[in-house]
Amino acid sequence: MSGIFITFEGADGCGKTTQIKLLDEYLRGKGYKTLLTREPGAKGLGTKLREILLNYHGEVSPTCESFLFLADRAQHIDCIIKPALEKGVIVLCDRHTDSTVAYQGYGRGLDLDEIYHLNKIATNGLKPDLTILLDVDLKTSQTRVGKEKDRMESAGIEFFERVRKGFLEIAKQEPERVKVINSGETINNIHSKIVKLIQNKIECNKFLI
Repeated sequence: MSGIFITFEGADGCGKTTQIKLLDEYLRGKGYKTLLTREPGAKGLGTKLREILLNYHGEVSPTCESFLFLADRAQHIDCIIKPALEKGVIVLCDRHTDSTVAYQGYGRGLDLDEIYHLNKIATNGLKPDLTILLDVDLKTSQTRVGKEKDRMESAGIEFFERVRKGFLEIAKQEPERVKVINSGETINNIHSKIVKLIQNKIECNKFLI
């Protein structure tokens, strides 16, 4: 038996953390075994890497930033995600490979082919079964983030315009995996749409508890 790997993506302030928690509660209520995790910053080594990535106040080169995210991902896949999937768990991950493509590729301007190649190495070829992309206009997302911003959230308007464009381009390239949801709607409406997508994925995968 193998589990299902579901990721949530989107720019900061899109509401994915709220929605992933609601989905986790819903699935647990239905009797499914779930693992709620995140990148960067899964338990163990990931928490140390997250602290560096989000709160280091010195200069960080785009290439160094990218490799730190990839290091966190490799540890996360090997030590947390794969073991859970092998046990038949539904893994819900807050950010994954698409964030590196959108932020470091489209946002920072690093070579996209190289990022895709390095992502493949870091994940050993494992890809999400389904990705929920919560899309929202830049003004709304910036308002939701608020005044207290970490290092990544403080990047600037033009950067986040490129990031949003990157996410939407990923969805355009992989429409079967990446499903775009307008996160400007109400929390309940968004949750209902996500549940429908998840139910379809579970049925298609013939997933059994």
